[in-house]
Amino acid sequence: MRLSAGAIFAAHGAQKLFGSFGGGGLEGTAQWMASIGLQPGYLMALAAGSAEFFGGIALLLGLLTRPAAFVLAMTMLVAVITVHLPNGLFLSNNGYEFGLALLAITGALVLNGGGKLSLDSMLSARLGNGRADSF
Repeated sequence: MRLSAGAIFAAHGAQKLFGSFGGGGLEGTAQWMASIGLQPGYLMALAAGSAEFFGGIALLLGLLTRPAAFVLAMTMLVAVITVHLPNGLFLSNNGYEFGLALLAITGALVLNGGGKLSLDSMLSARLGNGRADSF
């Protein structure tokens, strides 16, 4: 769950920040965000893109999983409410089903952490706090 969500978020963040994978880059994303009322558009694009890109990388590594997942969950909540909710459930209508799925995944990661095969778990074991995955 952590790896698939991390890859999705990192790719979407790269679209927003760098124009990778056919994305609009920071300027294009900023213009779009401003056009839907998320002002200032540049700051909103930078915040969303950074949360997705760096949060996605954190999930892939399993490093600071809980805080990264929390930030990503809030990002998805904003996306669902401001962009997708008026379009109904289905993705084919630009609905909220994909955002809701990512919100559920990130919520689960906030509650459960990165798991045994995460850097969080390895660091916890190395620091000797006796509790794996405490970050």
